[in-house]
Amino acid sequence: MKAVILAGGLGTRLSEETSVRPKPMVEIGGRPILWHVMKIYAAHGLMDFVVCLGYKGYLIKEYFANYFLHMSDVTFDMSKNKMEVHEGKAEPWKVTLVDTGDNTQTGGRLGRVRRYLDDSTFCMTYGDGVGDVNIKALLEFHRQHGKRATVTAVQPPGRFGAMEIVGNAVRHFLEKPKGGEGWINGGFFVLEPGVLDLISGDETFWEKSPMETLAQKDQLQAYRHHGFWHPMDTMRDKTLLESLWVSGKAPWKVWS
Repeated sequence: MKAVILAGGLGTRLSEETSVRPKPMVEIGGRPILWHVMKIYAAHGLMDFVVCLGYKGYLIKEYFANYFLHMSDVTFDMSKNKMEVHEGKAEPWKVTLVDTGDNTQTGGRLGRVRRYLDDSTFCMTYGDGVGDVNIKALLEFHRQHGKRATVTAVQPPGRFGAMEIVGNAVRHFLEKPKGGEGWINGGFFVLEPGVLDLISGDETFWEKSPMETLAQKDQLQAYRHHGFWHPMDTMRDKTLLESLWVSGKAPWKVWS
């Protein structure tokens, strides 16, 4: 199964970092947050990634082009202009990097990678949010309800718009709740390939018409995640995630 990661946004609220690199390349614990997201999936057996690039996407290409080298011990024989790699430690991942446009919206990015997806169920999430989501349980939940889409619903502090969930069905999208009781879109979707037909073009926001249409047709179910989840939208978010990583108690580190 493939996992699509949206990694093309501008990250304007994190401009201290994103003026020189795309937000998914901002580091937590010396590794891009994109790497952390991929490690979450890999811990549950998903190793095939399609990454949607946009703003400064070439930096993500350069990162993966040199990944094996950076993760290995290396001897350079300068006199012979030779390099010997010792004990490579690269991840067993397959990573497809796709230029989806600097100004393309979230749904448009997903639509642009359609040709790289199999005609089967796939995962999708954002390249700037981490959590201790049980991907295997999420996939099982999706298989059991038989609908076209599953969104992972989370309950962070009330600075996000919320979803009204009846049973497990998403019914409406609400304004930002005053407290932390509302369920919000936490990413970590499981999708059937037919949902791609709801994307009309580059200007489509996945969180608008496609998700709203799925909800209206009772084809969007919510997997309630009661554990840790946190986005990296601001420097305060980055500082929090960094402090958790440095403490050795990062909740999203579900790999050994």
